[in-house]
Amino acid sequence: MSGPTIQLAGGSGRRIGGHHPCLIVAEIGQNHQGDVDIAKRMIDMAKRCGADCVKLQKSSLPDKFAGSALRRPYEGPHSWGATYGEHKAHLELSRSAYRELQEYAKQAGTRAASLVDILFTASAMDPVSAEFLEELDVPFVKVGSGDADNLPMISEIAGRGRPVVVSTGMQSLETVRRVYELVLRHTSQLALLQCTSAYPTPDEHVHLRVLQQYQQAFPRTVIGYSGHEQGTAITVAAVALGAKIVERHVTLDHSWRGSDHACSLEPAQLTALVSDIRRLELALGTPAKAVQPSEHACWLKLGKTVVARRELAAGCRLTAADLAVKVAEPKGWRPERLNQLVGRRLRTALQADDSVTDDVLEPEPERE
Repeated sequence: MSGPTIQLAGGSGRRIGGHHPCLIVAEIGQNHQGDVDIAKRMIDMAKRCGADCVKLQKSSLPDKFAGSALRRPYEGPHSWGATYGEHKAHLELSRSAYRELQEYAKQAGTRAASLVDILFTASAMDPVSAEFLEELDVPFVKVGSGDADNLPMISEIAGRGRPVVVSTGMQSLETVRRVYELVLRHTSQLALLQCTSAYPTPDEHVHLRVLQQYQQAFPRTVIGYSGHEQGTAITVAAVALGAKIVERHVTLDHSWRGSDHACSLEPAQLTALVSDIRRLELALGTPAKAVQPSEHACWLKLGKTVVARRELAAGCRLTAADLAVKVAEPKGWRPERLNQLVGRRLRTALQADDSVTDDVLEPEPERE
């Protein structure tokens, strides 16, 4: 069975899940530093590195934060303002900027000398932003871990029928089950991502085996992984365990201001991640075990065959003591069939180390 799939919206024609390639999402988030031009550079970088999709984070600050949170003093190396509200306002791109960036992403394929553009979407950080993303006709709406238990908002998003991708950091299995059952009442277009909301995530807190638990517990949805660890190996391993969407934060420079940069991938790392995932997908292949065409040369050189252990006369009835297994030319009977040669008569004489081939054997007597 190929497993569940999602048909992305927005006219891309792309499906994810099943036997389709893993969707690789470059999470720009707010690593654009509040600068549209930097965001464009990051879109181009993600496309050049081979990512399928870029994602930002869209907020309506009064709808995401209470006034007390926005007024809280915010000091430190990552701050863009004296209060948390000023900090977030600096990093929040306008609706017109989103439309500009969406159009820019549509032309990414042309700039990268490719026939395929890069998908553009965002996390909806509040219901107002979710409605705006619906207006943008994004391929899917992302619900971040901070809203994975925000069932009223998830219900509202799912009710529109657009694919929903939910990260599940900071949540229990029971909460994830509620999300699963809630969304499926509205639409089958759901993906659940294993995630740990720590930036960066210690390796021992990743728990990739949750992917297997999700596959068993939630069989009607696509399963993926949103990673915040350092490096790329764990994300590649997630694909080996069945993740059909992976999402990683990206940056142009780890030294930039912002707490997400520490767990983000620079261009060379993103390129390596994409390459390793695509190689892995080829290597996963199918569960059918078979001799591969590429093995033929090795078999010709090193594959063993049944040979005469010593000089044997024509008419000799073979015993196990007459036979040995060696690398020999020409190739003859395979070693696994040696016992089937016991009792057969030789048509022609053999010297020691001669291969036992069909033409040196008398025909088998017909069985009544």
